[in-house]
Parts: sequence; C-alpha cells; structure tokens
Amino acid sequence: MSQRPTALVTGASRGVGAAVAHALAPTHDLLLGGRDAEALAKMCADLPDARPWPVELTAVTEADVAGIDRLDVLVHSAGVATLGRIAESPAEVWRRTMEVNVIAVAELTRLLLPALRAAYGQVVLINSGAGQRANPGWGSYAASKFALRAFADAFRLEEPDLRVTTVYPGRVDTDMQRGVRAQESGIYEPEKYLAPESVARAVVAAVTASPDAHITDITVRPTAGPVR
Repeated sequence: MSQRPTALVTGASRGVGAAVAHALAPTHDLLLGGRDAEALAKMCADLPDARPWPVELTAVTEADVAGIDRLDVLVHSAGVATLGRIAESPAEVWRRTMEVNVIAVAELTRLLLPALRAAYGQVVLINSGAGQRANPGWGSYAASKFALRAFADAFRLEEPDLRVTTVYPGRVDTDMQRGVRAQESGIYEPEKYLAPESVARAVVAAVTASPDAHITDITVRPTAGPVR
C-alpha cells in the first residue's frame, strides 16, 4: 500500500483540473474526478499513481465516496460559466450555475469530511476573479463564486483542524475560457491569459506549505506586460 498522501481533483480531465493533477502527481496518489470517463482514463495512463473517479458531481452520493477513508487533499476545480445580463438570465441558468459551482462542492465536501478529518487534510477551491468583483453580464456566475467564497470562509472556521484555501485566478487559457470569450463575442487571446500550470503552481504552494502555515487565499493574475 502506498504511503504517499492522496488527493482527489474534480474537473480533472482538462484545463486547470488536469494541470493540478499533473502538478500533484509527483507527490500524491490521485483520484481524478469528472464525467468524461474516457478522458480520465487517458489521464491515468499518463499518471501511473492516478485512478479515475467518474461521477456526476451534481448527483454524488455516499456510495460514490465509499472506500475513501482518508483524504489528504480535495481540490474543487469543476465549474460552469453561463454569461448574460440579469434581464436575460432565466431561473434555470441560475439554478444550474449554483448547482454545479456551489451545491455540488458543498455536498462532496460534506460526504468526504470524515476522510478529510482522518488525514487533517486540506480543501482547495478554484474560485475566480468573479468571486471578488462582479461585472455586467456575469451576474449568475459571480453570485456562485461569491457564494463559494462564503462557503470556504465558513468551512474554514467550522473545521479548524483542516486547511481551506481559495484560489482566485484571472482569465486562464482553457476550453472554458474559449467558451466564455465566445459568449462575450470577444477575441480569444491566450497570450494575455494565465497558463493552467500557473494556477496549478499556486495550488501546490498552498498544499506544500509548512505545517504551521495556513494559506487561506491566493489571487493570481496574468502579468500586464510580456512574459520574460
């Protein structure tokens, strides 16, 4: 049996979640969460100490987490973004956004809490700049990320034996960002965005902080000028 710590990463089949999985792979055994079982299997082929954990996060149950008795790190990276002005955003958009970005996070954390407590573990939530500032057209998404921030803050106080870190990235070069820019009818400019690996390094910094250090919040923004 491996003596390495275990990390579960949601949204692990692509984007930031995949980058986090690769960044943690040298030091952690991995459970890779997501809906795309084929993509997760391909990830696991590249990461020998990883196992797929295919699940619909909005319908996760105790049966899905059965056998996870000890968990050192839980990284919530899965999320959705549907843009639109409030006047044009029906209830189903708000419900779906909250269901994926907040409620699924809260429920999975609740179900895994015994395993996290057993390991004196850490929960990392990939939030967004929209969780710090709401802009026009971003109402439902920003509301979900503000709620995610509140969840993290409350959870941190309720579970003092755990470390709880929120990461607030700016725009990241991912498929999700391509979809966002399409909704904004904007030009996709990856050179102006963060690399997923840059966000993953922030996660690793929080996870590998010395035992006496609890990194609660990390804001990561793209550099304003050219990368040197």
